[in-house]
Amino acid sequence: VKNPPEDAPRTPATIADNVGDNVGDVAGMGSDLFGSFAEATCAALVVASNSPTLIAAGGWSGLMFPVTISAGGVIVCLLCSFVATNIMPVKHEADIETVLKVQLGLTTLVLTPVIYALAALFLPSTFELSRVADPTISFDFTPLKAWACVISGLWSGCTIGFITEYYTSHSYTPVREVARSTETGAATNIIYGLALGYKSTIIPVTILAGIVFVAFSLMDMYGVALAALGMLGTLSTCLAIDVYGPICDNAGGIAEMAELPAGVREKTDALDAAGNTTAAIGKGFAIGSAALVSLALTAAFVTRTAVLERGVNMLNPVVFAFLLIGSMLPYWFSAMTMKSVGVAAIEMVKEVKRQFDTIPGLLEGTPGHAPPDHERCIKISTDASLREMVPPAILVITAPILTGVFFGVEAVVGLLAGGLVSGVQLAISASNTGGAWDNAKKFVEKGGLVIDMPKIDEVTGEVVRNMDGTPVLVPTRQRKGGECHKAAVIGDTVGDPLKDTSGPALNILMKLMAIISLVFADFFMSINNGQGYFNVPRQAF
Repeated sequence: VKNPPEDAPRTPATIADNVGDNVGDVAGMGSDLFGSFAEATCAALVVASNSPTLIAAGGWSGLMFPVTISAGGVIVCLLCSFVATNIMPVKHEADIETVLKVQLGLTTLVLTPVIYALAALFLPSTFELSRVADPTISFDFTPLKAWACVISGLWSGCTIGFITEYYTSHSYTPVREVARSTETGAATNIIYGLALGYKSTIIPVTILAGIVFVAFSLMDMYGVALAALGMLGTLSTCLAIDVYGPICDNAGGIAEMAELPAGVREKTDALDAAGNTTAAIGKGFAIGSAALVSLALTAAFVTRTAVLERGVNMLNPVVFAFLLIGSMLPYWFSAMTMKSVGVAAIEMVKEVKRQFDTIPGLLEGTPGHAPPDHERCIKISTDASLREMVPPAILVITAPILTGVFFGVEAVVGLLAGGLVSGVQLAISASNTGGAWDNAKKFVEKGGLVIDMPKIDEVTGEVVRNMDGTPVLVPTRQRKGGECHKAAVIGDTVGDPLKDTSGPALNILMKLMAIISLVFADFFMSINNGQGYFNVPRQAF
């Protein structure tokens, strides 16, 4: 089947496409962010529970301070939402991204003093926390330091969101460069998109490193857990602007299926382009918070096992070996998820082709043709998603368990560190690459790409040439259906499993390995005092 109609009601897979947007970008991302929310709170509570002075001086309210951060964030986001709906509503296409950015920035700004008030109200004026690396050493901490840790995550999350927008919105240079690369075909479009994704990891990873350094210096691993909660403080706003994307995408699909006027589709495309950017911002928050949550959960694991009392030496062969294995797991996991998408896509394409071949007039849109079997395509994607998620889930769940059982808790620490360091960069790259390809396609479709094309003589149909034989070039605006658009569609198709499957799924890998390790920590310690069944001796190179 060549050039089947996109989003047309007679296309068998169009309903499955709309359903998939809701399942992936709404339910999937929502559950991911909620998981980060809960796990960061658990990590902070586990670390704080080891502070007798915090419990003695602050009581229940002092211990529950991490929960108040989440509660305060929900209330602030709710109140700030009225700015976008009542005070600064969108009236023009140019206002869409501005209003969304103002919403995110305003929520962050208002939450900053609220967090300070909560810290002063719930935490004692001074309390002690033991260092995770050496529980015999304690330091004095204050509400001001706790506030500094939280806002370091809060403002860093906002910054990562805006950086993500820069790399994925067609309002800025990076995506427009990707769109321009379609002039020479799909291959250069793929190259430019991958380069953009790799480059987009530089600033977010540097910011995450800065958060860890600041938070750890101020309040050890408790500070890292608070920073993760700070980044998730604006979760309600982030989730709202993330869900905005698939809603607009589905609105465009419905407009196309209902055969509404072209002007309606142009408006929904404008909303959808902004929605792709906001979805990328949401993914940026999710990845950054997942990295901090994973580190905080690792700290909780270290606290439970007291593994650092004996020291974790990176030159220990077991630790170093599993550091490498851990850094490999995100690639193995991504390969499994991407291939799963490919398997489902092949099955879906074959089914669509079968229906076009067997239902007379369906492809051509002949009046009176029989309706397509939308339910069959939905069933294919649903069955594939349930079937194909089993192997990646087994990998993530069993990797830390087998490592702890056979090689001990030190090997688990190496596994978690490797998975975190590798996974966060791969996730950022995949998410931003896919978002950039998607918006590069939107940029071409809206006529934003203008390239020099040979001038064609209207009478003869031949290329007009200069005196030296070179063709006369004239600026030509590219549109949907042209060669540039076809190249952009290929990039967008490649980017979908990156930004909607592998990238977000790596958040689960980082967090789930850490939470599984924490849950099984006591079991690991019961096996040869944490050395595993192989009882590997501790030694350095």
